[in-house]
Amino acid sequence: MALEKGMPAPDFTLPGNGGETISLSAYRGRNVVLYFYPKDDTPGCTTEAKDFTAVIDQFDAANTTVIGVSKDTAAKHDKFVAKHELKVKLASDETGDTIETYGVWIEKNMYGRTYMGIERATFLIDSDGVIQDIWHKVRVKGHVDAVLTAAKSL
Repeated sequence: MALEKGMPAPDFTLPGNGGETISLSAYRGRNVVLYFYPKDDTPGCTTEAKDFTAVIDQFDAANTTVIGVSKDTAAKHDKFVAKHELKVKLASDETGDTIETYGVWIEKNMYGRTYMGIERATFLIDSDGVIQDIWHKVRVKGHVDAVLTAAKSL
């Protein structure tokens, strides 16, 4: 069943960068931007993480935590954060369970080759754990501004 606006966001507990354990339920009382991305240190994923980092103070002022999720290891996340001075939290879903629960493990096609991968997608979750907005097949340019505007309206 696909997740939709108005549904409770599925909880998860994943290892994060900096040795942190990240659980969605731990952020009750705060809004959460949960964004899924294919791979650390690739052009689009780096731009997206840097764009979120550039306005992290504005998200914080809107009572919103930003969490990125990929299948990269927590150790790889640590290197990614250090290299680009990122201020977002990054969670490691090596098994792909959370990625599948959120419906973003999809069939992709590149250069005529079909394979399974992570859809770049963002979920805006309110302080009660309810999905308020979803962006699928995200184009990085301008995306963070749209998410920030939505987060400020909660």
